Amino acid sequence: MSGSDRTKIHENCVILGCFEVKGNLYAIDVGHVREIVRWQPVSPLPKAPSLIEGVVDLRAAVIPVVDLGRLLLGEPIEPGGRTRILVSEVDGLALGLVVDAAVDVLSVDVDDLGDPPPLATQAGYDAMRAIVRRKGEAPILVLSMEHVLESVYRSALDGEEAA
Repeated sequence: MSGSDRTKIHENCVILGCFEVKGNLYAIDVGHVREIVRWQPVSPLPKAPSLIEGVVDLRAAVIPVVDLGRLLLGEPIEPGGRTRILVSEVDGLALGLVVDAAVDVLSVDVDDLGDPPPLATQAGYDAMRAIVRRKGEAPILVLSMEHVLESVYRSALDGEEAA
């Protein structure tokens, strides 16, 4: 296979980091993943937005942490042996995402990506950027990191209004 053939194949694929939250598979573009670390206790951050569980200290950087179980499904993740913190970076902001388990890194053909259902997006549901269709298997929901950040910002505003 020539170098140009490899480039064509790479241009038609998206690399996704897959993880599990409450028995469901989700993914984010690996371009947003800085690292994945074992779960560690989170230090509470007084008066932080309600979606920020607290912070962890990783390699001399203090990282705010969001529990994806609570954000996506309204139920916090119970830490266990497979629990991980996926450290993501978006627009220069680092954010730790608590997940039940890091599962896989997938190279997905762009033809296997679909848009979220129109009814969901018209109803204001914007947590998913895309859906990976897989024959004979449950789809993988590709998380919108912009939605995660927006949710954290909104939780801060909701806290100000309540005060």
